[in-house]
Amino acid sequence: MEPGRGAGPGPGPGPWRCGRRLLWAASLLCVLLDLQLPGLLASGQAEIENHLEMGRKLLAAGQLAEALSHYHSAVEGDPKNYLTYYKRATIYLAMGKFRSALPDLSKAIELKPDFLAARLQRGSILLKQGNTEQAKQDFEAVLQSDPSHKEAQSQLARLTELEVSMQEARAAYQRTDYAGAIRILERAVEISPWAPEAKELRAECYLLLGDYGKAILDLKPTTKLRADNRAAFLKLSQLYYGLGEHEEALAQVRECLKLDQDDKACFAHYKQVKKLSKQLESAEEHVQAQRYEEAIDKYKAAMKTESQVEVYIIRAKARICHCLSKSKRPQEAIDVCTEAHQRDPRNIFILRDRAEAYILNEEFQQAVEDYQEAKEFDGENEEVKEGLERAQKLLKQSKKRDYYKILGIRRNANKQEIIKAYRKLAQQWHPDNFQSEDEKKEAEKKFIDIAAAKEVLTDPDMRQKFDSGEDPLDPENQQGGGGHPHQWPFEFNPFGSGNFHFKFHFN
Repeated sequence: MEPGRGAGPGPGPGPWRCGRRLLWAASLLCVLLDLQLPGLLASGQAEIENHLEMGRKLLAAGQLAEALSHYHSAVEGDPKNYLTYYKRATIYLAMGKFRSALPDLSKAIELKPDFLAARLQRGSILLKQGNTEQAKQDFEAVLQSDPSHKEAQSQLARLTELEVSMQEARAAYQRTDYAGAIRILERAVEISPWAPEAKELRAECYLLLGDYGKAILDLKPTTKLRADNRAAFLKLSQLYYGLGEHEEALAQVRECLKLDQDDKACFAHYKQVKKLSKQLESAEEHVQAQRYEEAIDKYKAAMKTESQVEVYIIRAKARICHCLSKSKRPQEAIDVCTEAHQRDPRNIFILRDRAEAYILNEEFQQAVEDYQEAKEFDGENEEVKEGLERAQKLLKQSKKRDYYKILGIRRNANKQEIIKAYRKLAQQWHPDNFQSEDEKKEAEKKFIDIAAAKEVLTDPDMRQKFDSGEDPLDPENQQGGGGHPHQWPFEFNPFGSGNFHFKFHFN
């Protein structure tokens, strides 16, 4: 029996044969690679060069995103080429992505430590970020290789200026010279626009000076300049909330919770802002739908939710004033509007709503005064100009004939109340009820006025004209003017043909 062929345990089918086969296959592979490798390398290099060329062309055409895609492929094809990293970094910078540019510049320097252009570019980015220590190392490395390098010298001088400015600004802040600190920080922010520290310090100074708008402008960029800057998002939300911009406050605190949904401070603030926003939005929906009672309830609830921030109290009271005026509750409206006006004396809408309440209360002089005051604050507002003109007409009209007073009713009386008052007075002053000629003449005048009041106030168009300050039965308001005050237009005559047979009908 030949070795390796018997039954039972043994070495199997001859391991030496398997080994020879493997050696033969490996040798064949090496031969094939030797034959193909130069072609593969040439093909790969040609592809890299093609990507670089396309990248250059697209960059020149301003198509940065497309150029970047080709440089990605070039870097993947040749990860040891320092120049490719540098070129990709320049595209990142052109796109404003300085954070993405830094690793590429660092890689280029790692591959070629004496690459001065990359060091200078990285140092410039680090300086704009306010990282003076690392930026100084890059500028000094450039000057070590080229002591007369003007740009490196200039950047190093700017770096020193930044360090001095930040020291002086902090000192000014410590001695509560916030305006002085802001002036110093102007230069610091100019040198290092991507440094959060300078903007945060300046924002704090603006806050302490009460300039919330400028504080917000400085704080907003810091949310992107620092990773996981929840403190800035919370601060922004609180600032917007204090300014009465609850929708923006909600948006900012949500950004904080996106970074960490379990952040206790952000979540507590979120619940407060969310509750108040919901109440205010619901109240406005009721106002738009003319559900004024429901709107008033919501605004009162909002004042309970936020009883400390003045802007929300003023807003709620101003809107309650509006709702009361619209729902024909003049005295209540006047009281609330007056309180709101004391809190916000330049608010033309509060003045407008109080003026309308005064008109409902037949206090026309006060209505004119409110509209005049509102016009002083905003002389171009059409609603205010029209309201003032109407209030002046009503004041003038009130000194003549007032159909509401003739019938003894309020200006917000409905048709049923008008007819009821008319019937009562018409029956009382019907000329047939009087005996003497003098009494009949007096009764006739009153009866004419009563009938005229009913005629005007039960006709929607005529009533609207009268409520706007124009008497539709006044001859002066008719074409041609003139005439006797009892020479009625519209063929109105309560006595019919003029033979004065008073057959009274209550309809």
